[in-house]
Amino acid sequence: MLIRLEHANLCVHDLDGVIRFLLTAFPEFRIRHDATEPDGSRWVHVGLDETYIALTQANSATEKRGKPCKGRPGLNHVAFEVDDVAPIRERLSAAGYQDSTFPNAHPFRTRISFHDPDGNDWEFVQYLSGKPEERHDYKLPDTPV
Repeated sequence: MLIRLEHANLCVHDLDGVIRFLLTAFPEFRIRHDATEPDGSRWVHVGLDETYIALTQANSATEKRGKPCKGRPGLNHVAFEVDDVAPIRERLSAAGYQDSTFPNAHPFRTRISFHDPDGNDWEFVQYLSGKPEERHDYKLPDTPV
């Protein structure tokens, strides 16, 4: 049985800024669709053929979301599994994005996190083991998740 995340949908204020963030993190991503509804609201799909992030323009210019990882309702973060976190860190840091990585010294995975222009937290995880029991180990230091 196939189970995979096909897309996640985020409502953001700075639509073009978040698009730039995603295209910086993943140069292989592309804009799959960019549309404006009759009411003027815009939505964009950014990603690959198999998976993407759906971005919708926020209605309110003033309403802000809570800070990620602070126990408030809503999306905490989105995480992507990648082959190598180093080039993603280099691209995002060079482009001026805020590194929100917490100390993590897990022997079987390396994780980095960055905030996009809207303050959303994006995590990138590189597994250093192919063994599920090591990849999914929760006893060793590597928190918060």
